[in-house]
Amino acid sequence: MHIDIQGSGPDLVLIHGWAMHGGIFGAFAGELTTRFRVHVVDLPGHGYSRDDAQFEIGDCARRIVATTPRALWVGWSLGGLVALRAALDHPANVRGLGLIASSPRFVSAPDWPCGVAASVFGEFATELQGRYRHAIERFLALETMGSSHAQADLRALRKIVFERGEPSLDALAGGLRALEASDLRADLARLAMPSLWIAGRRDRLVPPAAMEWAAAQAPHGRTLEFNSGHAPFLEHAGAISDAISDAIAAFAAELPA
Repeated sequence: MHIDIQGSGPDLVLIHGWAMHGGIFGAFAGELTTRFRVHVVDLPGHGYSRDDAQFEIGDCARRIVATTPRALWVGWSLGGLVALRAALDHPANVRGLGLIASSPRFVSAPDWPCGVAASVFGEFATELQGRYRHAIERFLALETMGSSHAQADLRALRKIVFERGEPSLDALAGGLRALEASDLRADLARLAMPSLWIAGRRDRLVPPAAMEWAAAQAPHGRTLEFNSGHAPFLEHAGAISDAISDAIAAFAAELPA
């Protein structure tokens, strides 16, 4: 698994979302490197890890833990599930959590209105088999819905998504299965470390209500909300990257060494 290390300071693991790679963080990672030593992950089957096609949430968490020091873990969307799994399975290795537009359950249910319909992931899984580039572009469009700069954000994502090569179909399918099947709501009370849940006010995939609920279940959880869509580090890049970086820095200062 490819992990790029940048900057100096306290260690921070940064994990991207579905179909993307660590390059998506761009300016946000640059902001973090002024305060942290950032371990930017390319998940299996994505980016520079694209030849490593096996994707499973728990295995990803275990492998990252094995190759990084004890750190803050920050995950966006699918990457948030990996970070949350690491915090639950390997609490000694995770000093604190930052979850950006991520949820303990992405799919809606009778007792969980804060998700998307399961059929959405089924449609993407079917389309991957025949028109996988089109499926990825549709997902990118869904991620940028609600952004006040949706077209610009979509162009940015389209430019970045294949910059490190084409992702593995097996890994993409595995990621969709994880998004569809994961339900970690009952596990949040077991989190041993502080968690910061960062929401986009106009996010159409992970509504702020999901993150507010999750933070309330975690023993040391809190929320931040930005006037953005699903990728708050892209919209108004400079101002929001600064705000997120400042928030994470303040959050880190409260954690034990």
